Amino acid sequence: MKQKRLILTYSLLFFTMVIWGLNIVIIKVLVEVLPPQTMTAFRIMIAGITALIIIARGKSLRRLSKREWIYTLLGMLFGVMLHHSLLAVGLTMIDASNASLILALVPLTTAILAALFLGEQLTRWRMIGIILAFTGVFFIQGGSFSSMHLSKGELYLFIAMLVQAISFIFVKKATETLDSKQLTTIMSLAGSVGLLIISFITEPGGANGMTSAPLFIYFLFIVSGVVSTGVGYIVFYGAIQQLGAGQAALFDNFVPFFGLVFSTLFLNETITASQLFGFVFIVAGVLSGTGYTEKLWAKKHIRINNTKKNLHSS
Repeated sequence: MKQKRLILTYSLLFFTMVIWGLNIVIIKVLVEVLPPQTMTAFRIMIAGITALIIIARGKSLRRLSKREWIYTLLGMLFGVMLHHSLLAVGLTMIDASNASLILALVPLTTAILAALFLGEQLTRWRMIGIILAFTGVFFIQGGSFSSMHLSKGELYLFIAMLVQAISFIFVKKATETLDSKQLTTIMSLAGSVGLLIISFITEPGGANGMTSAPLFIYFLFIVSGVVSTGVGYIVFYGAIQQLGAGQAALFDNFVPFFGLVFSTLFLNETITASQLFGFVFIVAGVLSGTGYTEKLWAKKHIRINNTKKNLHSS
Protein backbone atom coordinates (compact mmCIF):
# COMPACT_ATOMS: atom_id res chain seq x y z
CA MET A 1 0.00 0.00 0.00
CA LYS A 2 2.81 2.38 0.89
CA GLN A 3 4.62 1.55 -2.37
CA LYS A 4 1.46 2.28 -4.41
CA ARG A 5 1.02 5.62 -2.64
CA LEU A 6 4.66 6.50 -3.37
CA ILE A 7 4.25 5.65 -7.06
CA LEU A 8 1.10 7.81 -7.19
CA THR A 9 2.97 10.72 -5.58
CA TYR A 10 5.86 10.38 -8.06
CA SER A 11 3.39 10.21 -10.98
CA LEU A 12 1.49 13.30 -9.84
CA LEU A 13 4.77 15.15 -9.28
CA PHE A 14 5.97 14.26 -12.78
CA PHE A 15 2.68 15.44 -14.30
CA THR A 16 2.95 18.68 -12.30
CA MET A 17 6.44 19.28 -13.74
CA VAL A 18 4.98 18.85 -17.25
CA ILE A 19 2.34 21.47 -16.41
CA TRP A 20 4.95 23.80 -14.91
CA GLY A 21 7.09 23.44 -18.04
CA LEU A 22 4.08 24.60 -20.04
CA ASN A 23 3.50 27.38 -17.50
CA ILE A 24 6.93 28.90 -18.24
CA VAL A 25 5.81 29.41 -21.84
CA ILE A 26 2.39 30.70 -20.72
CA ILE A 27 3.88 33.22 -18.27
CA LYS A 28 6.37 34.40 -20.91
CA VAL A 29 3.39 35.10 -23.22
CA LEU A 30 1.36 36.74 -20.45
CA VAL A 31 4.07 39.16 -19.27
CA GLU A 32 4.53 40.40 -22.84
CA VAL A 33 0.85 41.41 -23.04
CA LEU A 34 -0.30 42.10 -19.46
CA PRO A 35 1.29 44.18 -16.64
CA PRO A 36 3.61 41.58 -14.97
CA GLN A 37 3.05 42.45 -11.29
CA THR A 38 -0.70 42.99 -11.57
CA MET A 39 -1.16 39.87 -13.69
CA THR A 40 0.83 37.83 -11.16
CA ALA A 41 -1.27 39.10 -8.24
CA PHE A 42 -4.56 38.11 -9.91
CA ARG A 43 -3.11 34.81 -11.18
CA ILE A 44 -2.09 33.81 -7.64
CA MET A 45 -5.49 34.97 -6.35
CA ILE A 46 -7.21 32.62 -8.80
CA ALA A 47 -4.91 29.82 -7.58
CA GLY A 48 -5.94 30.55 -3.98
CA ILE A 49 -9.65 30.52 -4.86
CA THR A 50 -9.13 27.19 -6.67
CA ALA A 51 -7.44 25.69 -3.60
CA LEU A 52 -10.18 27.11 -1.35
CA ILE A 53 -12.90 25.40 -3.42
CA ILE A 54 -10.99 22.10 -3.21
CA ILE A 55 -10.61 22.18 0.59
CA ALA A 56 -14.18 23.44 1.07
CA ARG A 57 -15.48 20.40 -0.81
CA GLY A 58 -13.23 18.16 1.27
CA LYS A 59 -14.15 19.93 4.53
CA SER A 60 -10.49 19.98 5.61
CA LEU A 61 -10.42 23.62 6.79
CA ARG A 62 -9.45 24.20 10.43
CA ARG A 63 -7.96 26.83 12.74
CA LEU A 64 -4.16 27.17 12.61
CA SER A 65 -1.87 27.15 15.63
CA LYS A 66 0.57 30.02 16.23
CA ARG A 67 3.45 27.84 14.98
CA GLU A 68 1.57 26.94 11.79
CA TRP A 69 0.74 30.60 11.13
CA ILE A 70 4.40 31.60 11.46
CA TYR A 71 5.65 28.97 8.98
CA THR A 72 2.72 29.55 6.60
CA LEU A 73 3.25 33.31 6.48
CA LEU A 74 7.01 32.90 6.03
CA GLY A 75 6.34 30.42 3.22
CA MET A 76 3.92 32.92 1.68
CA LEU A 77 6.42 35.79 1.91
CA PHE A 78 9.26 33.86 0.27
CA GLY A 79 7.37 31.43 -1.98
CA VAL A 80 4.53 33.63 -3.21
CA MET A 81 5.21 37.35 -2.85
CA LEU A 82 8.96 37.42 -3.46
CA HIS A 83 9.30 34.44 -5.82
CA HIS A 84 6.41 35.18 -8.17
CA SER A 85 6.94 38.95 -8.35
CA LEU A 86 10.67 38.54 -9.09
CA LEU A 87 9.92 35.78 -11.62
CA ALA A 88 7.39 37.89 -13.51
CA VAL A 89 9.61 40.97 -13.67
CA GLY A 90 12.74 38.93 -14.47
CA LEU A 91 11.04 37.20 -17.41
CA THR A 92 10.43 40.59 -19.03
CA MET A 93 14.20 41.15 -19.11
CA ILE A 94 15.76 37.80 -20.11
CA ASP A 95 14.83 34.86 -22.34
CA ALA A 96 13.24 31.66 -21.08
CA SER A 97 16.36 29.49 -21.51
CA ASN A 98 18.49 31.65 -19.19
CA ALA A 99 15.63 31.75 -16.70
CA SER A 100 15.31 27.95 -16.80
CA LEU A 101 19.01 27.45 -16.14
CA ILE A 102 18.95 29.73 -13.10
CA LEU A 103 15.76 28.15 -11.72
CA ALA A 104 17.38 24.73 -12.18
CA LEU A 105 19.48 25.57 -9.12
CA VAL A 106 16.35 25.15 -6.94
CA PRO A 107 16.80 21.38 -6.27
CA LEU A 108 20.46 21.75 -5.30
CA THR A 109 19.77 24.79 -3.11
CA THR A 110 16.75 23.10 -1.50
CA ALA A 111 18.70 19.90 -0.77
CA ILE A 112 21.47 21.87 0.95
CA LEU A 113 18.98 23.96 2.97
CA ALA A 114 16.99 20.84 3.90
CA ALA A 115 20.17 19.16 5.14
CA LEU A 116 21.13 22.25 7.17
CA PHE A 117 17.74 23.16 8.67
CA LEU A 118 15.53 20.07 8.46
CA GLY A 119 18.07 17.37 9.15
CA GLU A 120 17.31 15.62 5.85
CA GLN A 121 20.07 13.23 4.82
CA LEU A 122 22.27 14.41 1.96
CA THR A 123 23.27 10.86 1.08
CA ARG A 124 25.77 9.82 -1.57
CA TRP A 125 22.95 8.74 -3.88
CA ARG A 126 21.09 12.02 -3.33
CA MET A 127 24.24 14.00 -4.22
CA ILE A 128 24.83 11.86 -7.32
CA GLY A 129 21.22 12.50 -8.31
CA ILE A 130 21.58 16.27 -7.88
CA ILE A 131 24.81 16.34 -9.92
CA LEU A 132 23.35 14.18 -12.71
CA ALA A 133 20.15 16.22 -12.90
CA PHE A 134 21.97 19.55 -12.94
CA THR A 135 24.32 18.20 -15.63
CA GLY A 136 21.21 17.33 -17.62
CA VAL A 137 19.87 20.86 -17.30
CA PHE A 138 23.27 22.16 -18.44
CA PHE A 139 23.04 20.07 -21.63
CA ILE A 140 19.44 21.15 -22.16
CA GLN A 141 20.67 24.75 -22.29
CA GLY A 142 23.12 23.79 -25.05
CA GLY A 143 26.09 22.61 -22.98
CA SER A 144 27.54 26.07 -22.52
CA PHE A 145 27.45 28.91 -20.02
CA SER A 146 28.58 31.34 -22.71
CA SER A 147 25.07 32.78 -23.02
CA MET A 148 25.01 33.68 -19.35
CA HIS A 149 25.87 37.36 -18.85
CA LEU A 150 25.36 39.22 -15.62
CA SER A 151 22.25 41.33 -15.94
CA LYS A 152 19.51 42.80 -13.81
CA GLY A 153 17.01 40.23 -15.08
CA GLU A 154 19.28 37.31 -14.20
CA LEU A 155 19.82 38.76 -10.74
CA TYR A 156 16.03 38.86 -10.27
CA LEU A 157 15.76 35.22 -11.38
CA PHE A 158 18.60 34.13 -9.09
CA ILE A 159 16.92 35.74 -6.08
CA ALA A 160 13.59 34.22 -7.20
CA MET A 161 15.28 30.80 -7.23
CA LEU A 162 16.80 31.32 -3.77
CA VAL A 163 13.61 32.53 -2.07
CA GLN A 164 11.64 29.64 -3.58
CA ALA A 165 14.12 27.13 -2.14
CA ILE A 166 13.85 28.87 1.25
CA SER A 167 10.04 28.74 1.06
CA PHE A 168 10.13 24.95 0.63
CA ILE A 169 11.82 24.68 4.04
CA PHE A 170 8.99 26.64 5.69
CA VAL A 171 6.41 24.59 3.77
CA LYS A 172 7.94 21.38 5.09
CA LYS A 173 7.84 22.71 8.66
CA ALA A 174 4.22 23.87 8.28
CA THR A 175 2.98 20.63 6.71
CA GLU A 176 4.28 18.56 9.60
CA THR A 177 0.89 19.30 11.20
CA LEU A 178 -1.06 21.27 8.56
CA ASP A 179 -2.80 19.87 5.48
CA SER A 180 -0.97 20.93 2.30
CA LYS A 181 -4.23 22.01 0.60
CA GLN A 182 -5.06 24.46 3.39
CA LEU A 183 -1.46 25.72 3.33
CA THR A 184 -1.70 26.36 -0.43
CA THR A 185 -5.00 28.21 0.04
CA ILE A 186 -3.73 30.56 2.75
CA MET A 187 -0.39 31.20 1.06
CA SER A 188 -2.02 31.94 -2.30
CA LEU A 189 -4.86 34.17 -1.03
CA ALA A 190 -2.75 36.13 1.47
CA GLY A 191 0.17 36.31 -0.97
CA SER A 192 -2.04 37.61 -3.78
CA VAL A 193 -3.23 40.48 -1.58
CA GLY A 194 0.39 41.37 -0.84
CA LEU A 195 1.27 41.15 -4.55
CA LEU A 196 -1.73 43.35 -5.40
CA ILE A 197 -0.53 46.03 -2.96
CA ILE A 198 2.94 45.87 -4.53
CA SER A 199 1.41 46.19 -8.02
CA PHE A 200 -0.47 49.38 -7.00
CA ILE A 201 2.92 50.91 -6.17
CA THR A 202 5.02 49.54 -9.06
CA GLU A 203 2.30 49.53 -11.74
CA PRO A 204 -0.20 52.34 -10.98
CA GLY A 205 -2.16 51.69 -14.19
CA GLY A 206 -1.88 47.91 -13.98
CA ALA A 207 -5.58 47.25 -13.35
CA ASN A 208 -6.54 49.09 -16.56
CA GLY A 209 -3.86 47.16 -18.44
CA MET A 210 -5.57 43.91 -17.48
CA THR A 211 -8.71 44.73 -19.46
CA SER A 212 -7.43 45.23 -23.01
CA ALA A 213 -5.90 41.86 -23.97
CA PRO A 214 -7.21 39.37 -26.58
CA LEU A 215 -9.62 36.67 -25.36
CA PHE A 216 -7.00 33.91 -25.80
CA ILE A 217 -4.69 35.66 -23.33
CA TYR A 218 -7.40 35.48 -20.66
CA PHE A 219 -7.82 31.78 -21.40
CA LEU A 220 -4.08 31.23 -20.80
CA PHE A 221 -4.33 33.39 -17.68
CA ILE A 222 -7.11 31.19 -16.22
CA VAL A 223 -5.28 27.95 -17.13
CA SER A 224 -2.10 29.21 -15.46
CA GLY A 225 -3.92 30.30 -12.31
CA VAL A 226 -6.23 27.31 -11.84
CA VAL A 227 -4.22 24.33 -13.16
CA SER A 228 -0.53 25.27 -13.05
CA THR A 229 -0.49 27.36 -9.88
CA GLY A 230 -3.58 26.28 -7.91
CA VAL A 231 -3.66 22.52 -8.45
CA GLY A 232 0.08 22.34 -9.19
CA TYR A 233 1.15 23.75 -5.82
CA ILE A 234 -1.36 21.59 -3.93
CA VAL A 235 0.30 18.54 -5.48
CA PHE A 236 3.84 19.85 -4.94
CA TYR A 237 3.33 20.91 -1.32
CA GLY A 238 1.65 17.55 -0.68
CA ALA A 239 4.77 15.85 -2.06
CA ILE A 240 7.00 17.95 0.20
CA GLN A 241 4.80 16.84 3.12
CA GLN A 242 5.23 13.18 2.18
CA LEU A 243 8.75 12.97 0.68
CA GLY A 244 10.62 15.90 2.20
CA ALA A 245 11.71 19.20 0.66
CA GLY A 246 14.97 17.97 -0.89
CA GLN A 247 13.54 14.90 -2.59
CA ALA A 248 10.40 16.64 -3.93
CA ALA A 249 12.47 19.53 -5.30
CA LEU A 250 14.52 17.09 -7.40
CA PHE A 251 11.55 16.83 -9.76
CA ASP A 252 11.99 20.54 -10.57
CA ASN A 253 14.78 19.43 -12.90
CA PHE A 254 12.13 18.23 -15.37
CA VAL A 255 10.67 21.74 -15.76
CA PRO A 256 13.36 23.19 -18.11
CA PHE A 257 13.08 20.21 -20.48
CA PHE A 258 9.30 20.39 -20.72
CA GLY A 259 9.60 24.16 -21.04
CA LEU A 260 11.70 23.53 -24.15
CA VAL A 261 9.26 20.91 -25.47
CA PHE A 262 6.34 23.32 -25.23
CA SER A 263 8.47 26.16 -26.61
CA THR A 264 9.04 23.93 -29.65
CA LEU A 265 5.34 23.15 -30.00
CA PHE A 266 3.98 26.64 -29.46
CA LEU A 267 6.85 29.09 -30.10
CA ASN A 268 8.56 27.24 -33.01
CA GLU A 269 11.82 26.66 -31.12
CA THR A 270 13.88 23.50 -31.82
CA ILE A 271 15.07 20.67 -29.55
CA THR A 272 18.68 19.65 -30.14
CA ALA A 273 20.47 16.34 -29.60
CA SER A 274 22.27 17.97 -26.66
CA GLN A 275 18.93 18.74 -25.01
CA LEU A 276 17.66 15.18 -25.46
CA PHE A 277 20.96 13.94 -24.02
CA GLY A 278 20.38 16.26 -21.06
CA PHE A 279 16.92 14.80 -20.49
CA VAL A 280 18.48 11.34 -20.02
CA PHE A 281 20.75 12.81 -17.32
CA ILE A 282 17.75 14.42 -15.61
CA VAL A 283 15.83 11.14 -15.50
CA ALA A 284 18.91 9.36 -14.13
CA GLY A 285 19.37 12.12 -11.56
CA VAL A 286 15.77 11.96 -10.32
CA LEU A 287 15.84 8.16 -10.11
CA SER A 288 19.06 8.35 -8.09
CA GLY A 289 18.06 11.30 -5.92
CA THR A 290 14.67 9.86 -4.94
CA GLY A 291 16.29 6.62 -3.78
CA TYR A 292 14.95 4.39 -6.57
CA THR A 293 18.42 3.49 -7.88
CA GLU A 294 19.67 2.91 -4.33
CA LYS A 295 16.83 0.45 -3.67
CA LEU A 296 17.61 -1.45 -6.89
CA TRP A 297 21.30 -1.53 -5.94
CA ALA A 298 20.46 -2.85 -2.46
CA LYS A 299 18.13 -5.55 -3.86
CA LYS A 300 20.84 -6.62 -6.30
CA HIS A 301 23.39 -6.99 -3.48
CA ILE A 302 20.89 -8.95 -1.36
CA ARG A 303 20.33 -11.37 -4.24
CA ILE A 304 24.09 -11.74 -4.80
CA ASN A 305 24.70 -12.36 -1.09
CA ASN A 306 21.86 -14.89 -0.92
CA THR A 307 23.28 -16.70 -3.97
CA LYS A 308 26.72 -16.83 -2.36
CA LYS A 309 25.24 -18.20 0.87
CA ASN A 310 23.35 -20.87 -1.04
CA LEU A 311 26.52 -21.88 -2.91
CA HIS A 312 28.53 -22.10 0.33
CA SER A 313 25.83 -24.10 2.11
CA SER A 314 25.61 -26.58 -0.77
